[in-house]
Amino acid sequence: MKLLNYCRANDWAGYDPYDALNSRVFERLPFLNSRIPRLVATQALKRCPLNIRPLLGIPKTQNPKGLALFLSALLKLSRLGLLEEPGLVRIIAQKLVALRSPNTDFWCWGYSFPWQTRSVVVPRGSPNAVCTVFVANALLDLYERNRDARNLEMATSAAEYLLQLIWGNGKGTVSLSYPLQSLQSEIHNANLLGAALLCRVSKLSGEGKFQEPAYSLARYSAGKQRDDGSWFYGELPTQRWMDNFHTGYNLCALRSIGKYRETAEFEAHVRRGFEFYVKHFFREDGAARYFHDRTYPIDSHCVAQSLITLLELRDLAQGSVSLASRVFDWAVRNMWDERGFFYYRLLPCCRIKTSYMRWVQAWMLLALATLLEETRSSGTTASPRLAKKAEPSLTPQ
Repeated sequence: MKLLNYCRANDWAGYDPYDALNSRVFERLPFLNSRIPRLVATQALKRCPLNIRPLLGIPKTQNPKGLALFLSALLKLSRLGLLEEPGLVRIIAQKLVALRSPNTDFWCWGYSFPWQTRSVVVPRGSPNAVCTVFVANALLDLYERNRDARNLEMATSAAEYLLQLIWGNGKGTVSLSYPLQSLQSEIHNANLLGAALLCRVSKLSGEGKFQEPAYSLARYSAGKQRDDGSWFYGELPTQRWMDNFHTGYNLCALRSIGKYRETAEFEAHVRRGFEFYVKHFFREDGAARYFHDRTYPIDSHCVAQSLITLLELRDLAQGSVSLASRVFDWAVRNMWDERGFFYYRLLPCCRIKTSYMRWVQAWMLLALATLLEETRSSGTTASPRLAKKAEPSLTPQ
């Protein structure tokens, strides 16, 4: 509730690890507004242990993906009887409608900042698959609560948008263009998240045309799972890494596809992937690793997705809920600020205490609401440490 109050007090707006290009410096010094300076500025600001955004004229913004996560979290809290202001759900939903990407035929969404990829710059608000998926899923969460047909219509339009992004090379590749419609990429979390949304929309709308594209995307990316259960982020040579939260996206998306299409086709992939996930992304004390082969950085986004993934797939391993409790316990002792927010990252040398609204707070609110659902249904507490005075933070190892 402290976290919820913090986010509400800030009007759901904040900074983002990737918002460097929102700086007024690029407007006042046009010679810096080119590929290399944009890349350098984004990476430097993301890694800076101090938040110098106010000095650079970077404003706090409301991000559609963050708002979508807030909406899903608020709906969970409402079901638990913990949301004292039910009007917040309506307010967040209205904000999402207002932040629809402009000049598009479909309901779709993008980020509240421009961002530079290795090859192109993505304009502020330009729609992309991943942001659209999260917003559409939040609207479907709302639809399942209030049965307002308008929410289903917007999510169905978002699914239509995803169909425009599908491409294939005739040699077995079927993928979603990401981050721009003009870029043909093979990024597995985008494929699987998109496929899961298509399946969900098909289930709720009764529209069958989304099924085959969903299966094509899911089968392609499931087929790229490695023998040890892991996935590379993407298929380009520069995308050959494995990380916590994208792996979590893949696993939860495949489980959702199985749920909405009532199929066990991908269950072996989920089991093998979850075994790799639990084995490689956690320390014994509950710290959630970012990468599979090293501890640092420890990132609150990974903490949040770890809680969601462990609880979503709790039927696959007896100790999943217990591990989720340790992850939460570690996060409270090491990443929580009593002012009401979670820190960004823990490094071997320091903590980056910047508060990021989309990347951290929105994700953590959804994760904690999910953890509350689990503990309420099972009759347990989230962590025995909640009943004790907070212990000093662990020394970075």
